[in-house]
Amino acid sequence: MLVFVRDNDRDFISGIDYGLSKAAADRDLAYEVVNAMNESTAMVQQLQNLRNRKVGAVVIAPVDAEQSAPILQEILASGTYVGAIVPPPATTILNAPQYLTGSVLAEAAADYVRTRLNGRANVVLLTHDSLQFLSPRFAAMRDAFRDMPGVNIVADISPVTVSGKGGYDTMTTILLAEPQIDVVLGADTVVVGALAAMRDAGMARPDQFFGGIDGEPAAVAELRQPDSPYKISISLASSIFGYAMGQHAADWLEGRSIPKAIDVLPFALTATNLDDYMTDMDDPGRVYTDPVRLESYVRMYGNICAETKDSYVNFPWSSEG
Repeated sequence: MLVFVRDNDRDFISGIDYGLSKAAADRDLAYEVVNAMNESTAMVQQLQNLRNRKVGAVVIAPVDAEQSAPILQEILASGTYVGAIVPPPATTILNAPQYLTGSVLAEAAADYVRTRLNGRANVVLLTHDSLQFLSPRFAAMRDAFRDMPGVNIVADISPVTVSGKGGYDTMTTILLAEPQIDVVLGADTVVVGALAAMRDAGMARPDQFFGGIDGEPAAVAELRQPDSPYKISISLASSIFGYAMGQHAADWLEGRSIPKAIDVLPFALTATNLDDYMTDMDDPGRVYTDPVRLESYVRMYGNICAETKDSYVNFPWSSEG
């Protein structure tokens, strides 16, 4: 059995669920989902239950990595496959090159400022610097604008919640101090909320540059609108890497060697490549069997098998070092 322990109902997490479920179906593997609803205590209890049930494979997006780690180590010691979305410990750990992810977004924005806004722009960065694993994204965004004298970062702030409401409320406050906003960057969820606040205030313009990370459906919908300020979303192809982790779980249960780490590559979504991308997300199994196409989304590192299970990843892994 493969069990996905979710953190909440974000669309990004739903994409992982979709990919896992498709892989489980393709491998005739029983599949179950438990949702901690963003409660760390509930997630620990769910993990304890899975340990007691001796399930064969677990994929987890932890709410609180420190609280989950001890019980995950017990699960790993029993020989169960553990696939972790970013924080350790795990049989296979998944991460994105976070600095590169932020850089791809910010460089697209910087190029837009140079070519479309005459090198001048008021920029808002909606960050999550308190989340250690994501902070390199925002360091990259700051670096991209560092040598652009016409760019003024008027707000560099973390919304109270990583949600549309968090983005909306934060932008509403920013507009009280600075109504002229040209560029807004952050996670898709908060940037979409910020755009809603700009529209409600009558300050959204087609020549603005809004861009986010995660490839959220709301952002994709904006990219399809010709006059939307939303210009780009950096996708981490959640259904594709979810499918890969499901395949690895099935391989593990069959006694095969699998990768120890998966790098999710930033994929810049624009209006011109949306259709091909959506086809891939809807059919991750087809992508998985096409090595060239798969390489555009993920890269695999290392190997681990039942005989070397004690060498699981127990540190914050990143291909960026």
